[in-house]
Amino acid sequence: MKKLMTLAILMVALNSFASQDSIFIRKIYDEALVSGQCYENLRSLCKDVGARITGSAEAKMAIKWGHDLLSSYGFDNVYLQEIKVPHWERGTTEAGWMLNEQKEMLKMNILALGGSVGTEGLLEGEIILVESVEDLEKVGKEKIKGKIVFFNKPFDQTQINTFKAYGACANQRWEGATKAALYDAKAVIIRSLAQSTDEHAHTGSMHYEEGVMQIPAAAISTVDADRMLEWLQKGKVYVKMEMDCRYYADETSYNVIAEMTGNEDDKIITFGGHLDSWDVGEGAHDDGAGIVHSIEAIRILHKLNYFNNHTLRCVLFMNEENGNFGGKYYAEIATENNEKHICAIESDRGGFLPIGFDIQGTPEQVELVRQFKDLLFDFELYKFEPGYSGVDIRPLLNHYPEMLQLGMVINSQEYFDYHHAETDVFESVNKRELELGSAAMAAIIYLMDKTL
Repeated sequence: MKKLMTLAILMVALNSFASQDSIFIRKIYDEALVSGQCYENLRSLCKDVGARITGSAEAKMAIKWGHDLLSSYGFDNVYLQEIKVPHWERGTTEAGWMLNEQKEMLKMNILALGGSVGTEGLLEGEIILVESVEDLEKVGKEKIKGKIVFFNKPFDQTQINTFKAYGACANQRWEGATKAALYDAKAVIIRSLAQSTDEHAHTGSMHYEEGVMQIPAAAISTVDADRMLEWLQKGKVYVKMEMDCRYYADETSYNVIAEMTGNEDDKIITFGGHLDSWDVGEGAHDDGAGIVHSIEAIRILHKLNYFNNHTLRCVLFMNEENGNFGGKYYAEIATENNEKHICAIESDRGGFLPIGFDIQGTPEQVELVRQFKDLLFDFELYKFEPGYSGVDIRPLLNHYPEMLQLGMVINSQEYFDYHHAETDVFESVNKRELELGSAAMAAIIYLMDKTL
């Protein structure tokens, strides 16, 4: 009888806690949807600052923008964390044309890949089609030597999760130039990593291996890729292209950090997105949305006078796009300072409708997060599965292997229409979906703070 009474008391207590959580999360959503500031903050970041590639004047102004905004909210601490970052510039606008044996000529929509070398004038060459990086060996050096390799691996349209389609062909952008150079290619052109067929080229990071010839690398729009494929079926195709991109010396930059100090201990829950973006568009979805999600989350918790157990630290990371030195330095500095990190959460998948969180952790940590599935279902958050957290926070796991990490999951169907392209502008973001993302971020921070 005593055991039954104890169990009944425990169930009543659990139901009471769940009810309190539901009430507080409702307050979070009400604040975000009625009095939210994330949409105006995103407008300001996109329009008043602009695209923010690492090392640029705009990146420097974004740091000031973030520090000033966070300081205005009255958090316990707001400060800059010094880091070293690379400085690559696109230079003059790229130009490229494709020509065929029928004397047709087409001006291409073309963007240098981030980190590419320039062409040193107008580069000319015959196109050789290679379906994927893995097919280079099959084609062979004899056919590739002196030509421009065209990697044409498209998104798998059968994938429901478009990030899986992206991941399956991203290596042609990252390592295509280095691998093709081993076969004496003159340059590399890739089909843009995009879901849709349109006229917008999508840039993105690539790298060179030490000791391998550095050759120019560019992306062309999916429309141009389809046209090039059509022409190749009729005969030889040639490309003329010019790019003026180059690297400069590394620079000093900063992560921007705001904190609500823990009331019970000095353990830390980190959350954030990356402040830098590519130099085309305005970086609205990638990752302006994640930045304002994170700022709005800590603003809401502060506004609601939340009494947090652990230190809640909002981090605006610099340099995710072409090096991730913001995330790497953050993790190293945390270790040097003997900080106690227990959880990290990232938003870096756009300002679309949030549907849950990927969980990077042990089976026990996965179950810990899943216990909130019913609580969050009414707020249309339902996906809580093992997955990837985020590029910026991932280095923390090298120093804190037992910590829990979460990555916000969004409806991904439109994301790769904008990713790394000129279309990634403020006008492409839906106000209500952005606000829901901010509320979801605040809710999961609240639950992690109470539970861990």
